[in-house]
Amino acid sequence: MGRRRDSDRVVADVDTGRAELVPDVDRPGSWTLLLDGAPQSHVDLTDPSHLEFEYVRRLAAALDLVAPAGTPLRVLHLGGGALTLPRYVQATRPGSTQRVSEVDGALVELVRRELPWPSDPRLRVRVADARATLTSSRDGAYDVIVADVFAGARTPAHLTSVEYAAEVARVLAPGGSYLANVADGPPLRHARAQVATVRTVLPRACLVGDAAVLRGRRYGNLVLVASRVEPPVPELTRRAAGDWFPGRVLAGAELDRFTGGAAVVHDADAVDSTPPPPGIFSVKR
Repeated sequence: MGRRRDSDRVVADVDTGRAELVPDVDRPGSWTLLLDGAPQSHVDLTDPSHLEFEYVRRLAAALDLVAPAGTPLRVLHLGGGALTLPRYVQATRPGSTQRVSEVDGALVELVRRELPWPSDPRLRVRVADARATLTSSRDGAYDVIVADVFAGARTPAHLTSVEYAAEVARVLAPGGSYLANVADGPPLRHARAQVATVRTVLPRACLVGDAAVLRGRRYGNLVLVASRVEPPVPELTRRAAGDWFPGRVLAGAELDRFTGGAAVVHDADAVDSTPPPPGIFSVKR
């Protein structure tokens, strides 16, 4: 693995591209991980409860609300990055059992060396494909599955199909929750299809995001929360409205209208998610 350090900034060639670890000039002890120029993670090594990215705060809000505060959970993270959410769960739900599936082994080693996470035998990081990890997991093994998987700023096709969603549903406990980062832009074909696809197996769902993204006015991240039981929509709505960057929650009839009859995605016709527009990403250096 090629690697160089420019002052405090670390640049390294990893399995999936060029990784950069950039110190946050406004928060000592904090770093942003970029892959091929696209921000993937932000971590505060001194305060793992600080979450810089708004979509990560929305994922964390769902994690906070799916069970009573402090209750340990069994969590599977599909996609590791710099382990922002696993660190958050360590801090907010001590005793949780967590497994992280990250396909890029060189990235895992870079993060382990430069941004080490607290030692915890209940937190296991494995180099593996996300879908292969699901296939090898037993029925009902997890209370929460978090999907935040990107290759070249796009979610791989094999993680967008109903066959994939069926594996997620199989591995979830009966009352478990699936939390997914869905990135899309106008006209939101990918996001609408993902909601339709996941709801075929986990029918109780809501979508959290910035109003402009939900209306198809700009590219951004949406958080899908899906389960066999009703998600905590009122509480998520309050959390989204009170965020630094307020968001909205779509559920029930509003979510039906958002989906708008989108077709369910199957393995045979799955494609990678919509690419971001050129020049959308920037980071403080």
